[in-house]
Amino acid sequence: MEIGSALRGVLRLAVYGVWTAICIPVQMVLIRLSGRAKARFPRFYHRSCLRLLGLSVTVKGKAVEDRPILFIANHSSYLDIPILSSQLAVSFVAKSEVGSWPIFGLLARLQRTVFVDRQARHKADEQRESISGRLQAGDSLILFPEGTSSDGNRTLPFKTALFAVASTRIGDQPLTVQPVSVTATHMDGLPLGHTWRALYAWYGDMELPPHLWQLLCLGARINVTVEFHPPVTLADFSSRKALADHCWQAVAAGVERAVRGGDRPPVSGAPVKAPSPEGQAAVA
Repeated sequence: MEIGSALRGVLRLAVYGVWTAICIPVQMVLIRLSGRAKARFPRFYHRSCLRLLGLSVTVKGKAVEDRPILFIANHSSYLDIPILSSQLAVSFVAKSEVGSWPIFGLLARLQRTVFVDRQARHKADEQRESISGRLQAGDSLILFPEGTSSDGNRTLPFKTALFAVASTRIGDQPLTVQPVSVTATHMDGLPLGHTWRALYAWYGDMELPPHLWQLLCLGARINVTVEFHPPVTLADFSSRKALADHCWQAVAAGVERAVRGGDRPPVSGAPVKAPSPEGQAAVA
């Protein structure tokens, strides 16, 4: 790697470290206080981090923010966290392993992440109640129902177990569910192809430090499109699985549009179909 790129990486890493060290104690205080500041401060922090990392966001559609929302999004990278957090005052539902990651685990806890163990079926009811409790308390949450990260070029099938929380009542109203598509689309204004999208996507057996270092050293700006789809409720569907399928269709179509570089439908004009397990790449 050329020295200029390495120097850029060192400088960015240093500034990121200082900025994060400043913000951590602020959020530690805020989460002990009442009010919405503890949910809003991470948005300010993540917006600054995006500028530092060379990431920009194009937003399509409108997020519902006047009540607790369960956002349903595709997942291709740890970078989805700052991207979505820069737009929404939210917490995340994440696998329990994230809580033990160095630095990122602490940041996740400070953003009041709900950790779940997808393998612990005997705790499923307890975990759903924990998520429902947060929503009833007025918090909005983001769920990544693929259960893992993809290569960013497609949306993996959604796991439906945690969609059971969609039955949560917010007062006397049904919980609002809003699908969201997140797709890395351009680098310095030029479309990202399937291969170059891996500059953003982190999946399979990729190691985190080399991937993050590559991004820090990159001199180009990556644009990410976030598309908010029309909100729905469980009452609009016959079952949680029907709701999950609707959300998958909306999110997958949004990713497909963004990957193809526009809002036009697939060439065939047919709806996007979920890839079969045999056609999926192995992911961790």
